[in-house]
Amino acid sequence: MPDHEGYRISKSQESGFGAMISFNVKEVEIVERVLRKVRLVLFAESLGGVESLITYPVVQTHSAIPEELRQKIGVTDTLLRLSVGIEAAEDIIADLEQALE
Repeated sequence: MPDHEGYRISKSQESGFGAMISFNVKEVEIVERVLRKVRLVLFAESLGGVESLITYPVVQTHSAIPEELRQKIGVTDTLLRLSVGIEAAEDIIADLEQALE
């Protein structure tokens, strides 16, 4: 976003932007449902490939960090991270929509 303080720095250092999106859902039950229902997007940590992945940092990448610190840095029990792959955007969106319903 152009009004974000890091935008100018990013534009000077990068040739483009990444495809990692972090978002919070309203409750842990929604996290569980999304992870169970996604079909195209894989629930996995990075496999070094080009497919779309969704991770749950609390139990994966940040599980060794004490809860108090995780909360402080924004890694909450309702945080999901989406690494967007090369699939068609409309297919990824449709998969996430059906998982969130």
